[in-house]
Amino acid sequence: MAAKQKILIVDDDVNIAELISLYLTKECFDTLMVHDGEEAIAKFTEYQPNLILLDLMLPGIDGYEVCREIRKNSSVPIIMLSAKGEIFDKVLGLELGADDYIIKPFDSKELVARVKAVLRRFHPASTQPVPPAEAAEQTGDYVAYPDLIINQSNYSVLYYGSTIEMPPKELELFYFLASHPNQVFTREQLLDHIWGYEYIGDTRTVDVHIKRLREKIKDHTSWSLSTVWGIGYKFEVKK
Repeated sequence: MAAKQKILIVDDDVNIAELISLYLTKECFDTLMVHDGEEAIAKFTEYQPNLILLDLMLPGIDGYEVCREIRKNSSVPIIMLSAKGEIFDKVLGLELGADDYIIKPFDSKELVARVKAVLRRFHPASTQPVPPAEAAEQTGDYVAYPDLIINQSNYSVLYYGSTIEMPPKELELFYFLASHPNQVFTREQLLDHIWGYEYIGDTRTVDVHIKRLREKIKDHTSWSLSTVWGIGYKFEVKK
């Protein structure tokens, strides 16, 4: 029998934390509740969750700082929870490394669906380099360039033979650009293609994800993730 996936719930409102735990337990997840930022950081190492539901407004160390600390050493999926709905808060959360953002009050079915979707797309990086032969055995929707393979079917990125951890939206953005080599897209077009027309955000969301991609994937002699000043971005393939 497969082990249950573990969810760390971080919320200073005990009633909300217990309600979330109830929703997820019914879906066969294992949960652990903590109610402040310091405890969240301490329990993260001990509990080793598969995903964190992180409230922003916490006593002491807030959710932003918790996210920042965890991202120093881990790419575990983080979904931020907040009663705040301002664009600034969403973008800041994404910039610090959150994978999704849910506004309170939320529907229980939506919360569970978001958790499952993020977990389904997340694949921890292998600690060992992937052999070239295995890299050549890609299936599904993927693009391949020298020293780079982006596979959207299994949400994996191979860079110089090693698997790179990458949150779902980051990978989807990278795949979309790489599957349209040398084509320039505006920030608005990328926002629409990757996040959908119903997404309430601003174009800085795209800039944040490009910045995070560039921290993981450096320019190659054959290709690069390029900024077209005043317009947007493109995946440039050098001839």
